[in-house]
This record gives sequence, C-alpha cells and structure tokens, in this order.
Amino acid sequence: MTAHHSRRNFISKAAVAAAMTPLAGLSAFGREYEAAVERTPMASPPSDLKITDIKCGYIRGSLFVKIYSNQDIWGCGEGVDAIPGTYHLVKNFGERIKGKNPLNVHRLFEDIRKSGFFQGAQSGMYIAVLSAIETALWDLAGKALKLPVYQLLGGKFRDKVRVYCDTALYQRNLPQPSDFAEAAKKSKQMGFNAIKFDLDQANDPNKYDFYNWTASPAELQRMYDQLSAAREAVGPNIDICADMHGRYDAVTAQTIAKRLEPLNLMWLEEPIPAENVEAYKLITESTSTPICAGENHYLAYGFRRMLEIGAVDIVMPDLQKCGGLGEGQRIANLANLYYVPFAPHMVASFLGAMACAHVCATVPNFMIMEWQSYFHTQPMFKEIITFEGEWVKDSFITVSDKPGIGVEINEAGMKKYAIPGVPFFE
Repeated sequence: MTAHHSRRNFISKAAVAAAMTPLAGLSAFGREYEAAVERTPMASPPSDLKITDIKCGYIRGSLFVKIYSNQDIWGCGEGVDAIPGTYHLVKNFGERIKGKNPLNVHRLFEDIRKSGFFQGAQSGMYIAVLSAIETALWDLAGKALKLPVYQLLGGKFRDKVRVYCDTALYQRNLPQPSDFAEAAKKSKQMGFNAIKFDLDQANDPNKYDFYNWTASPAELQRMYDQLSAAREAVGPNIDICADMHGRYDAVTAQTIAKRLEPLNLMWLEEPIPAENVEAYKLITESTSTPICAGENHYLAYGFRRMLEIGAVDIVMPDLQKCGGLGEGQRIANLANLYYVPFAPHMVASFLGAMACAHVCATVPNFMIMEWQSYFHTQPMFKEIITFEGEWVKDSFITVSDKPGIGVEINEAGMKKYAIPGVPFFE
C-alpha cells in the first residue's frame, strides 16, 4: 500500500520551476508530472478489489492462510486443531473464491459453507479451514478500507480484553499440589488475575483403567488437593478455572463440581465430552460451580440447543475453528440473548489471539479470553509473527487500532518450524 502524496506540494514545485524560464519550466513540469504519476497509488476502488490467490503453511497445530489480491493487499488468518492434512482443502476453497471481491466476507463465507453441505460443512476440518480463510478475509478487508477489524464488526465496547493464563501444567507430568501452588504464584507475579489448570491425568496411578471414565476416590482427592493448593497460594481475589478436556463421565463431573464449590472457581471446563448437551444440563443444575463448554462445537448452530436448555453457564467457542470471527460474534450475540457470558477458547498464535480480541471487543457479554503461557516461554511464537507493541499487560490485551487484525505473519520466521513434507506457502 502506497501513501498518498500532497497535490499542493506537486503544484507549488511545478510553479517555482516554471518561473525560472519557460523552457526549463516546461521541462521541469514534465518531470514533476511524471514523478507525480509514479507516486500516485495505482490501486483501484474497493469495488474492483479481487482475490488472486490463496496460500498456506502449517506449524504444529496451526494452519496459517494468506489471501492475496490484485491491489498488493493481503490478509492473514489462522485455524487450529481440526486442520491436519487439509492443504488440498485450502486450495479447493481458494479456487471457489478466486476472482471475487474479498470485502464481501459474509457472502464468501456462505458461498463456501453452502457449497459444502455434502462435504462436511457442519463441523470439523471443513469449518476449521473455513475459519482461517474467513479470518484472513476480515484482515484483508480491514487493510483495504484502512479500518481495524473491530470497526468492520460494528465497533467496540472496550479498548482492552481481559485474559486468563493457561499454565500448561500438563497432568501427564504428574504435578503435585505444590506445583499447582508455584504455577499459580508465578502467574500472579506476571500480572495475571485469572489462571487455568488441567485436571485430567491419563497416567494417574489411581485410575481404574485407561478406558474407564469414572474417577476413583483417590483421583477426586488429587484434583481437589491440586486446586486447593493453587487457591491458597493466590488468595480469594484471583480467578481460577479448571479444564477436564471432556475425559470423564457425568457421575464424576457432578461429584467433582460439587466438591470444588468451596474453592469458588471461575468455571469447570468440559468435564464430559461435548456431544451430549442434555447431560451437561444435569451437571450444571447439580452444582454452584459454573460449568463452561463450547471449544468443540462448530458454527452458531452448534450452540443453539446448548443455550436453549441452559446446558452450561458460560460458552467458550474457539474462533480459530468454530467458523471464524463473524461466526464467533454471532455465537456471542446468541448467548447474550440468554444472558450467558462469552469466554472464547484460544490455543493459536498471537495472530489468532489478536483476531479473537477484536471480536471480544465488539460484544457486550464478553467475560474473559484464554491466553497461553507458551507465549512467554517458547521463542517460536515471537518469530512467526510481526507486531509492534506489548502483547499483554496486567492480564489485558490492548486491541490493535491498525488496519485489519494488526498482526502480520513472518514467513521467514515460520519456515524453520513448518511441517516437513507439506507445501509451505506455495
């Protein structure tokens, strides 16, 4: 994108040159005119903007998409989780929208979704890839119109978005209550006022067997002791939430939720698998511990029944796989009709985090957004993007005012982390 140059400056220079001598003035004016033409942006009006290509790259659990246009403007987006092996799906979607105007984000989203009714356009990989493309379209549109994404989504309710720190204290390493306490104190010292821990532990020696979803009394005690240590370490004014990754049955969920009530959790996340929302309703009604779910639901349709029957207290769609930014806003607005808070799941890069933050700024019922501790510990996440400014401060992200999302991918930095054998932005 080329900056506009001052017409007044051009005219004044030409006048001075012409005053010197008629011939010299004519010659100088010609040179100034040629220079002015060179400086003038060649981009056509927004109505003439067209998609020319879509390329992608994969890093671990993320798909990065870049959409190019005929005006040397591009947009970047990210998809997570349900994206392995989807390179050809990305290219297929690209062919469906190539040559079309990227400013018609909702229309292009529907073009791809409705053309895939018999190809899996209800959930899973199809929607995760569509989420990355939809996000890139918003980024491109914002850059073309010189507006941040939140403005394109209708404006913002807040300038900063509150986040909680996922400690990544994975249970496979058999952490002790003291480890929970230490991680909680460290997060608090880093400025976070909300923290999340994982409770599911596949290799817990007290499990009945690998396939049994019922937690033993010793497992339940271990969960309580771990979270109790964290609560004692940081006091009553720090929010604590716990994730069970859908690995238990309804009996265990009801039992542990009831047992954790004295710890005043912000929520208990996905204690059972996502599919049976009626079972979630039974759990939610049995406890005062708030129950949160939604990272494994797709599109606003996937949240309709959940909200209608009051299955959960808090919804947490993942905007990098539920359908994208527009769909994330639709889910939040749907939840708002039931007075249910919106607390999106976020396991992407900082590009995904900022994209999600734009949506969080635009809805009234936003509660809190996930933030990953790996942003602070793994250099890769600094290398794969370009962003000027502070990422997070005192448990808040400041939403970018730059055109588009405000974060760029760094292809050179990404390349060394690319998945071998998969085409990289080709």
